[in-house]
Amino acid sequence: MSSTPSVARIMTQVLVALLPGMAAHVWLFGPGILFSVVLCASFGLLFEAAILKARNYPLRPFLGDGTTLVTAALLALTLPTLLPWWLYAVGMLFATVVGKQLYGGLGQNTFNPAMLGFAVLIVSFPAQINVWPAPATLAAYSLSLSDTFEMIFTGAHLKIDAYSAATPLDSLKAHLRSGHDAASLIGTQLIPNLQARDLVALSYLLGGLYLMARHIITWHIPVAFLGGIALTSGALYLIDPSHQAGPFFHLIVGGTLLGAFFIATDPVSAANTPIGKLIYAGLAGLITVMIRSFGSFPDGIAFAILLMNSAAPLIDAYMQPKVFGHNRRHLPGDKS
Repeated sequence: MSSTPSVARIMTQVLVALLPGMAAHVWLFGPGILFSVVLCASFGLLFEAAILKARNYPLRPFLGDGTTLVTAALLALTLPTLLPWWLYAVGMLFATVVGKQLYGGLGQNTFNPAMLGFAVLIVSFPAQINVWPAPATLAAYSLSLSDTFEMIFTGAHLKIDAYSAATPLDSLKAHLRSGHDAASLIGTQLIPNLQARDLVALSYLLGGLYLMARHIITWHIPVAFLGGIALTSGALYLIDPSHQAGPFFHLIVGGTLLGAFFIATDPVSAANTPIGKLIYAGLAGLITVMIRSFGSFPDGIAFAILLMNSAAPLIDAYMQPKVFGHNRRHLPGDKS
């Protein structure tokens, strides 16, 4: 139990770092994110309390460490903000119960819980997960707090085109399938949408730099993840500029900066050796761009991070620093 206070302090700092992104989201896309975060947090605490009770664990130290709240905030920020309430419940059920508690609880999970919950939702309910609110400057109708409440909890909704818009990644895929040129599309139709999302991305960047300044995270994973995205997208763009977006587009769209600073850096499911972090995050960035460019899903961050979560223990095993006085490292299963 002695480590719980430090865990709680770290999670509090992460939540503080997420506040600018949430504020930008409210300003640009309306109040839906507030409902999303509250619903995810409520369901997460409820599910975790039930599992802890079933395991005869005390509730206060585990519910108070802040990890469930961070998972809830991250899942909410990666989901559309006008989903039916029960989809947030499903996402947090898999994030909290399957992704965390069934592995043994805090510090034992193999996969990032928020990304596991997101992956289950986007695979199981792709139609609902692809309905994103439009930026306020582009929406034909601005949703009020009461509109948002009614849509989430009763299922009633306005004509969907009045308040929704395809994300830049969705738009790019759809237009490329129609034979449009990537460069002309980004330069004309996507610029207003991108400009609105730039502020959210900048807010996540500021939050990430805050975490680095507070020594909550190190530079290795964010730099390697963004570098992997930039190098891979840059290479694809040089090969086929008419069908591939350049590095700048990939760095600001989707959840790139949220993933780089807040998701890929999860200390439990990520690699933890210095060189291992670089390999883990660089490959996650590469896989992200490959899924975006050639996969059926518009964004690949969740799947890239989950894949690299499974490889992180092996990466760390091979990247352990050499112990002074030893000629070679002994890896798991090495009988020599």
